[in-house]
Amino acid sequence: MGRSMYGRPVPTIGDASSAAERAQTPDAWALTDDIESLARVVGARRDIRRFRPDPVPEEALEAVLLAGHRGPSVGHSQPWRFIVVTAAETRDAAAAMADRARLRQASGMAEESARGLLDLRLEGIREAPLGVVVACDRRTPAAGILGRATFPDADLWSCAAAIENMWLTARAHGLGLGWVTLFEPEELANLLGLPTGVETLGWLCLGWPDERPPEPGLERAGWSRRLPLDQVVMRERWVEVDAPESHLRAPDQADVVAARDRADDLLAVPGSLGVLDGVLDRIEALPVADGGGTLVVAAADHAVTAYGVSAFDASVTADVARATREGTSMGAVAARAAGLDVELIDAGIGSRRGDLVATDALDEETYAALRDLGHERGRALAASGLVAVGEVGIGNTTVAAAVAAALLDRPADDVVGRGSSADAAMVERKREVVERALARVGPRPEGAFGIHETLRRLGGGEIAVLAGVVLGVAEARGVVVLDGLATSVAALAAVRLEPAVAAHLVAGQRSREVGHALVLRELGLEPLLDLRIRAGEGVGAALAAGLVSDGRELRRGVARTRPV
Repeated sequence: MGRSMYGRPVPTIGDASSAAERAQTPDAWALTDDIESLARVVGARRDIRRFRPDPVPEEALEAVLLAGHRGPSVGHSQPWRFIVVTAAETRDAAAAMADRARLRQASGMAEESARGLLDLRLEGIREAPLGVVVACDRRTPAAGILGRATFPDADLWSCAAAIENMWLTARAHGLGLGWVTLFEPEELANLLGLPTGVETLGWLCLGWPDERPPEPGLERAGWSRRLPLDQVVMRERWVEVDAPESHLRAPDQADVVAARDRADDLLAVPGSLGVLDGVLDRIEALPVADGGGTLVVAAADHAVTAYGVSAFDASVTADVARATREGTSMGAVAARAAGLDVELIDAGIGSRRGDLVATDALDEETYAALRDLGHERGRALAASGLVAVGEVGIGNTTVAAAVAAALLDRPADDVVGRGSSADAAMVERKREVVERALARVGPRPEGAFGIHETLRRLGGGEIAVLAGVVLGVAEARGVVVLDGLATSVAALAAVRLEPAVAAHLVAGQRSREVGHALVLRELGLEPLLDLRIRAGEGVGAALAAGLVSDGRELRRGVARTRPV
């Protein structure tokens, strides 16, 4: 008798194919009609840096997020979490973080590579209508998830795979996606309130692209090139190949985009003015009046001069302030040459108040009054054009160094410089004063109160005024051109209070003070001038303001490639 033949039980769920079917047509699972389309999407994926301000439809965003959620995850752990960011204040804070990180990384590179990094556009954080931060929830012990006991970082790899899914889906929908990892991870995590054990994989800028690059941007910029396939594929075992090239040591979205659009119309190579182009883009995105403006000079005496920290007598403050009023100080003359009016604010001439070492620089009432005065003047002056800021105050490089040390959490050695004409013994006395002042104040409170307390207890009258001026100008949507260390620490305090202030700042110059470079880096700003200026009084800010005004005039006068 022959064997009876029975039909194969076919499951009603899961895989209905049989071993015989799979053996007969091993390629039957292929999505043949989609292969070419997939190859086009993969080949056309780009890291987009420029975005239109137009909103992304909710269904397109959901498609991108769903693609990420369908990514492969080790042990089906699904460790990804997607944080969608639309709030302007969060984007501003993140952009300032990225700017700081970019400058920190560039500082450790060879000059040419550093310039290449600084030329890369990172404005997508502000321009793109959406930010998506992919976070990895790593709180489940690795040993409890299949596949992670031996490869503990497989959860991070899973999140990276989810990002690739999102990237390809965005590209298929015509959306641009840029992956920005120039962040200190802890800073970004704190900004978004991530709990301990949840890590970020950076910031994804998502929106309609305002560029359509035919090849990867870093390749086109000459940063790197794509290796031939045969150089990255090996058979059976490792074969030594060339190591990757190391580069170590070596405002409103619509307004931002519109300003850049106008610049793109110029008969000029994009970015032809270097750092100045970025400044002009930022200014043109704000309602800053053409031409003119004001140099605000805040002046105050400092009791800290009693410790021998300055080469000049305290009476010089009043002399320079008087010359500023009369229009004959260096700052006033430089301002006049740049087409700026001059406004002197007496922030404590003849009143030295606290000496930092034994007593607070300012009492609460005085600090609040000076800060509010600066805020009022900043708001009023923003309507007249650029607001350049300067200061006059014998001994204030010591005061500014103390504030910088507190805000940056740095020791006195990192921030104390020579000031004007100081010798080695004087520098040592300045360092000792800053150390004693920091020890007296101790750890500062968290949040806005802590920032204000730092300015009140360690700063001087002019720094309080200037912090108010910066906040007032930014609030009125104007632009502040910074001068030296004292003006920059005031601006840093303002940014710590209101991160969006960073978009309203221009670093006019980098002075000789060692702490100044650290403060500018923390602000994420590149200086327009690096002339080793020691003058104070707003000289560097006035010179830079003149350069900015010339740049704006240049943009107005250069031929355009199409009618406006």
